[in-house]
Amino acid sequence: MDYGPPPLFNQGVSARARLAFFSFLAIALIIIDSRVRMLETVRVGLGVVLYPMQRALLVPSQVADTVADYFTSVTSLTRENEQLKRKQFETSQSLQQARELAVENERLRKLLGARERLGNAAVLADVLYESRDRFARKLVINVGINDGVRGGSPVIDDAGVVGQITRAFNETSEVTLLTDKDQSIPVQILRNGLRGVAFGGAEPGTLDLRFMAANADVVNGDVATTSGIDGVYPSGLMVATVSRVERAAKDQFARIVMSPVGGIESNKHLLVLLVEPAKLAAPPAAAVAAPRKGARK
Repeated sequence: MDYGPPPLFNQGVSARARLAFFSFLAIALIIIDSRVRMLETVRVGLGVVLYPMQRALLVPSQVADTVADYFTSVTSLTRENEQLKRKQFETSQSLQQARELAVENERLRKLLGARERLGNAAVLADVLYESRDRFARKLVINVGINDGVRGGSPVIDDAGVVGQITRAFNETSEVTLLTDKDQSIPVQILRNGLRGVAFGGAEPGTLDLRFMAANADVVNGDVATTSGIDGVYPSGLMVATVSRVERAAKDQFARIVMSPVGGIESNKHLLVLLVEPAKLAAPPAAAVAAPRKGARK
């Protein structure tokens, strides 16, 4: 049970008196602190006591800011990384194209230099594509009859002979490479002037110097050039180097394998030598018909 006095008789200090007292106390403390600075030590002490609480209260906001900065940094770095990769790819592609153009430019300069050295009329050609025949070594180039190219015209690069035009059309031509099994070219050994005929080799990418006597003066490393006796190929063009010589006592002829000097498999640009039609080899049909006509006489 409550034994206190009833509310009517329970009167203390009035609210106005309390307000006036605490207002006076606050004004007095402000004046004392501004004059004597007696509360500086109290404030410092309270700051030291409240500092851990302030730090603890700031932790959630700091964590939120840290998380936001982390995701912002990750997004920014990811975007920057993608941009750098894209720029690197573009730069790498440009660098590769520049290197390819430099190499191509150097090859074109060599081709033009070869044309000037030879003194023959020639036309520069681009390789369009390779023949689809697996058993033939042929290329198709972008020059033809309209450019003065005829069947039988020699085709060279800056290093040596590559092949011969076997079919010419108005805008394109077919080049049969030296390594084709049906192709042949008259050559001579540069070291001693020994003449012979090189044919497309039985081994891929090689030439065979056939019908050379077993005791012929041919050794590994000999350089074979065009002899010029056919009137089609200018003399002195590099053709191949001797890579292997096999001699057997029971065989009448030596087996001589040569490697072509020209870029048989790697050229994008070639030089077609324009030869007078009278000097070009006659078609096989005409070559067969001539003996028959003489036989009737």
